[in-house]
Amino acid sequence: MSHIHNFNAGPAVLPAEVIAQIQAELPNYHQCGISILESSHRSKEYEALNQRAMERVKRLLGLGDSHQIGFLQGGASHQFAMLPMNVLQPGRSGAYVLTGVWAEKAYEEAGRIGSAHIAASSKPDNYATLPAPAMWQVAPDAAYVHITSNNTIYGTQWATLPTASQPLVVDMSSDIGSRPIDASNIAMIYAGAQKNLGPAGVTVVAIHNDFLAQMHTNVPTILRYQTHLAAQSLYNTPPVFSVYVLDLVLAWIEALGLDNLAARNAHKAQLVYDVIDQSGGFYRGHSAVDARSQMNVVFRLPDADLEKKFLASASSHGMIGLAGHRIIGGLRASLYNALPVTSAQALAQLMQEFQRTHG
Repeated sequence: MSHIHNFNAGPAVLPAEVIAQIQAELPNYHQCGISILESSHRSKEYEALNQRAMERVKRLLGLGDSHQIGFLQGGASHQFAMLPMNVLQPGRSGAYVLTGVWAEKAYEEAGRIGSAHIAASSKPDNYATLPAPAMWQVAPDAAYVHITSNNTIYGTQWATLPTASQPLVVDMSSDIGSRPIDASNIAMIYAGAQKNLGPAGVTVVAIHNDFLAQMHTNVPTILRYQTHLAAQSLYNTPPVFSVYVLDLVLAWIEALGLDNLAARNAHKAQLVYDVIDQSGGFYRGHSAVDARSQMNVVFRLPDADLEKKFLASASSHGMIGLAGHRIIGGLRASLYNALPVTSAQALAQLMQEFQRTHG
């Protein structure tokens, strides 16, 4: 098969240009005589790469000296525990806005470490909506308010990031770098790279200096944010190859332009949502229209048998990764940064044809 339309939810599609550059550079990174896979993280080549990638993250998020950037390991799931370990002290709690499974997991993990409470939840709506910030109930002792900007399983996304009465922490794993945002007043952002920014293995964190200064030190050294940020993410051996690919993807985003990328992402999502909206109920989107994600389009067909037939048809057309998450079933098209517009067009055409023949 000459071409695959990769709708995987993560690890996800990478830009073709980046794959080609990796292939070209892999045997001999920047003429240093060895592969980046063999490079020491103490080498001048890697230190330059590491610093360049951090600067690119800052530009991507529109951040200045107010924030520090870190490259950690363990994915967002590790951050679910690391955040409360560093921040929650006696008499303080974490406020969590529950909008999906990953927000639930973050809340549950915080409760194992310290005090945590639910500020708002859309679970009664089966996570098809987003709780209005005006309705949040944040306890006076909250050290932070935690949200998940995009919800991969249920297909919802904050169109504009909300503000909070306490420092805002955002799990941005599935939509970081997909559109311009104002991150200057966000206390902390964390994001696994494997959906929009690179391969699995590296987690990007951006922490405001004021929030970092409030963190306590009664934490194992390797689990302190101060440890990693002070050492420029070189305290221990970093995921060298993952950071290398991250840097290449960030360069690809810069060359394309974040505004242009955001417009392209919106166009891809609209192609698929238009088919859903015009199908007369044959396709049913999970999320409320005003909460729709541009990254993950989650939808159902009239019955499970048709969904199986659709997946089989998609596979025969070179489309992979369209099965919905096991928790809710159905179908899910992940339209991350590197997915070409042609893939979204192909999916929309297949959906129209499938309805014509099976509707």
